[in-house]
Amino acid sequence: MSRSPLTGPWVWTGVEMAERQDWVWQWATDEVAELLAAGQSILRSGRPLEKISAPDVPLPKTAAKLALILRDLEAGPGLVNLRGLPADVPPVLLRAVLWAIGRHLGTPVSQSKHGELLGEVTDTGDRLGDPGARGYRTGGKLRFHTDRCDVVGLLCVRQSLSGGDSLIVSTPAIHNAMLERRPDLLELLFQPWYHSRQQEERPGEDPWYVNPVFALHQGRFTSQYSRSFIESAQRFPQVPRLTAAQEEALDLLAALAQELALHTRMEPGDIQFLNNHVTYHARTALLDHADQARKRLLYRLWLAVPNSRALPEDFAELWGPTAPGAVRGGVVAAAGYRSPLDLTLAGETA
Repeated sequence: MSRSPLTGPWVWTGVEMAERQDWVWQWATDEVAELLAAGQSILRSGRPLEKISAPDVPLPKTAAKLALILRDLEAGPGLVNLRGLPADVPPVLLRAVLWAIGRHLGTPVSQSKHGELLGEVTDTGDRLGDPGARGYRTGGKLRFHTDRCDVVGLLCVRQSLSGGDSLIVSTPAIHNAMLERRPDLLELLFQPWYHSRQQEERPGEDPWYVNPVFALHQGRFTSQYSRSFIESAQRFPQVPRLTAAQEEALDLLAALAQELALHTRMEPGDIQFLNNHVTYHARTALLDHADQARKRLLYRLWLAVPNSRALPEDFAELWGPTAPGAVRGGVVAAAGYRSPLDLTLAGETA
């Protein structure tokens, strides 16, 4: 662990970010036109999204901005919110637009055992705490966590009646606050922790994995964290019981995340990109529409990006390759599952 405070543009507080607003970007008119045209081109092709790569949807007018987004995600604050896409276009077109942007930023990786490369964040009836539950398929509040990828991208299609706001926090800032207040608990977060695989293990794998919550490698910080997955692993008798000190460390981590977080709300058409190595994200409680067709819906990409940092070798169990810029992370699709994106988009015109 670091005995000194971490420094750099990725160390910030929510109060500071709310005042700065330099993480909020606006699409230019010609960029919006180019993105919508790219989405239309994908739909007209009738090809599965997973077969569409960056050369298939050139974005010459938007390329410079996308390069700056990648820069700010890795070498800047680790979050970017993009506004300006029209919210009144069909969801299928927004989905295609997000895919085109994502392919120019990096490589999509699978988000679950079902193999989806473009997921839907909406309430499907999953309940947090159930063995196979995943947060993006639940309604209501979500605790701070990371996703198993370098960068997560979210496009808001429909928002809830109220609530469902985004909370984003700098994990290096949490590190520094814990170093100042309780360095003994901070040291625990650099040690191995057991996490449940949430029934997404491959044959022969244990239903849990072991990973530190915080890590430093080659001078760069990273964090892999879900308290729900840590608690879920406790149902396995082979997993060591959490100690009182570990529980205290998790409690302080959660309290500091809440204290230091940026509170923001995505509106339809907004896109949010987060670097999982230096941020956690959460969701406030929400009141959703009763009508399924109007329920809160976000499209989600998990991306491996070309300018990512190197990861410690003990991350390989979960991430696969750990070299900088590697295609890594995600959830290996279980045998017998077919990705929804194997289905052609033929006929889905906007």
